[in-house]
Amino acid sequence: MGERQMQIGEVAERTGLSLRTIRHYEEVDLVVPSARSKGGFRLYTEADVERLMVIRRMKPLDFSLEEMRDLLQITGRIAATQDPPSDEERERLRERLDAYRKVADARCETLRARLEMAQDFAATLRHRLGAGG
Repeated sequence: MGERQMQIGEVAERTGLSLRTIRHYEEVDLVVPSARSKGGFRLYTEADVERLMVIRRMKPLDFSLEEMRDLLQITGRIAATQDPPSDEERERLRERLDAYRKVADARCETLRARLEMAQDFAATLRHRLGAGG
């Protein structure tokens, strides 16, 4: 079954991440390229791109590399088709995932509040400029 493989440049284009960032995530074992070409180039699959997109979405919410690794492990385990989790394990995994969801929701709330303050400030500046300086 020949799953399509991509070189790092295409992956960078698709994810909006820099080559340097992708290589860094590889160094810290967040995303491991599935293979290497005969010329030694890293080759990535669709699953690797999905992992990178999860990481990219977690980044603005200040999750640590360790938390990213943990979350990827949880989601990978839940989706496992080889040796799928038992009902009991699946329930534990879902609880851990829910804890991450709660943290993400809270952090989104904080960002919304900060954005509102920033917009108020920008509006104040616009108003001052409009009032003839």
